[in-house]
Amino acid sequence: MDEKDYESLISVRFDRAKELYSEAKELVKMDCYKSANNRAFYAIEKCIKALLATRQMDVETHNGAVSQFNLIFIHQENTVFTKDDYQKIAKADRIRNASDYDDFYIVNKEETKELLEFVQDLLKKTESEINKILK
Repeated sequence: MDEKDYESLISVRFDRAKELYSEAKELVKMDCYKSANNRAFYAIEKCIKALLATRQMDVETHNGAVSQFNLIFIHQENTVFTKDDYQKIAKADRIRNASDYDDFYIVNKEETKELLEFVQDLLKKTESEINKILK
């Protein structure tokens, strides 16, 4: 892919992240917390993949994306992202896994609401970072 392709990928992924976040908020209104956890996690993943595209990187797996995000945006560069963000991403992944695969998982509604607050913050940070890089 060339630079223009990556710029398009950044835009498409970030737009999808915002859409997934909106879906998660709507699901919470309907008391569908497990599904909201799923949509929130995938909003996070799309933010991460959009950020990786700013470095002309693409990965196929959740773990690969989170690992590269941690390496580049948490440990190597001066960005708005913190170790606390990384820990919240890891927690979001655990919540999503439990919501999707554990038949007996009991959703903590407050935890879901906290997850949505984190996604909203991550979207703002992602947008800021994308704007900084693309200008």
